Amino acid sequence: MNVGIIGSGTMGSGIAQVAAIANCKVKLYDTNQSALDKAKHALDKILNRLIEKGRIDNTEKTRIQSNISYVNQLKDLADSNLTIEAIIENLIIKQKVFSELESYVADDCIIASNTSSLSIASIAASLQKPERCVGIHFFNPAPLMKLVEVIPAIQTSKTVLHTSIKIISDWKKTVAVAKDTPGFIVNRVARPFYGESLRIYEEGIADFATIDHSLKTMGGFRMGPFELMDFIGNDVNYTVTETVFTAFYFDPRYKPAFTQKRFSEAGYLGRKSGKGYYDYSEGAIKPAHVEDDELAQSIFNRVLVMLINEAADALFLNIASAEDIDNAMTKGVNYPKGLLAWADEIGIDFCVNTLDRLYNEYHEDRYRCSPLLRRMNKENKTFF
Repeated sequence: MNVGIIGSGTMGSGIAQVAAIANCKVKLYDTNQSALDKAKHALDKILNRLIEKGRIDNTEKTRIQSNISYVNQLKDLADSNLTIEAIIENLIIKQKVFSELESYVADDCIIASNTSSLSIASIAASLQKPERCVGIHFFNPAPLMKLVEVIPAIQTSKTVLHTSIKIISDWKKTVAVAKDTPGFIVNRVARPFYGESLRIYEEGIADFATIDHSLKTMGGFRMGPFELMDFIGNDVNYTVTETVFTAFYFDPRYKPAFTQKRFSEAGYLGRKSGKGYYDYSEGAIKPAHVEDDELAQSIFNRVLVMLINEAADALFLNIASAEDIDNAMTKGVNYPKGLLAWADEIGIDFCVNTLDRLYNEYHEDRYRCSPLLRRMNKENKTFF
C-alpha cells in the first residue's frame, strides 16, 4: 500500500514511521527540504535508540527506513492509496493543499486530515469528490500512542470510513470513531482537566503544585494538569481551548481561563520556553504542594465529576459509543481509567449530587449536569 504524508513535523514524521513499520511504502512530503532532512535524521536517532533498547535489530531498522522516501513536490504523492495531511491548523491552507492534491491522485485515493480541531466537513468541501475525505487523528507521539480517532464528515462514504478503520487497525492502533464535532472525543472531553483546574487556582483554593499533586495521588493521573499544559505548551493548549469554545458557540463549559491566556501572552509556554506554571531553568526548585488530604480529595472530586459530565454528554449527543469514549481517554491521553467506567465505580448519584452542588453554589452553566447522568441516576442505571 502506498501512503503519502503531508508535513514532516513531529506528527507527520511519527505517522510516517507507523505506516512504514506496517510495511507500507511511504512518501513524506514537505516544501522545506531542511525540514525533510531533519525528519530523516530524527527517525535515524529514534531507530538507533530502539536498537539500543533491544526493541528492534539492524535488519528491522533498514526495513523501516527503506519504506520511507522524502519528497518536496506534492505531485510526487500521485501514486498514493491513502494520504494523511499533518500541517498547520489553518483551514484555508488545508483546503488549498487538498484541492491541489486531488488533481494529482487517483479517484479512489483516500484523502485524510490529522486535524485535532477543525471541521472535516469544511476540509472535505474543498474537494471535487468530498466523499473520499475523512479525519484520521493520531496522538503525539504517534508511534507510541495507541489511539487514533477516525472522523467521518457528513460527505464521507461508508466505503471510505470502513477502509480507513481497517487500515488503521492493521497498523496496530485502537480506533475510536467520532462524530465531526469540535474537539472530536479527546480534545472535547479533556477540557475540564485543564479548565476546572485553572478555575480552582483562580479562585485561590489551591496553587499549581497542590492541584497537580491531588490529581496524581488521588486520581492516579501520570501528570497533573499544570505539568501537562507545560509539557504540551501553553500556547498550543490555550489555542485548542479557544477553538473549541468558539466552535461550540461560546458554550461556557469550554470558556478559556485568563490565567492561561496571560501566561501564553507573556511567553511562559512551559518546558519549551524554560518557564510556564513551573520554572524549568537549571537549578530551579519545584514548589512544594500543600499537605492536606481533605483539600486534595475535594479538588480531585471536582475535576473528576466535570470530566465525567463531559464524557456523559458526548455519549448523550452520540459523539461516540461508550466504549470508544473510554478507549479514547485511556489510550489517547493515558487516563488511568475510562471516565464512564469511573462514573460507575464512584456512583452516578455521587456525580449528579456533586454537579448539582456546584451549580447551586455558582449558578453557572458550566456546572449543568448532563441529562444522561440525571436520567441514569433516576433509573438506577450504569454505563457498563
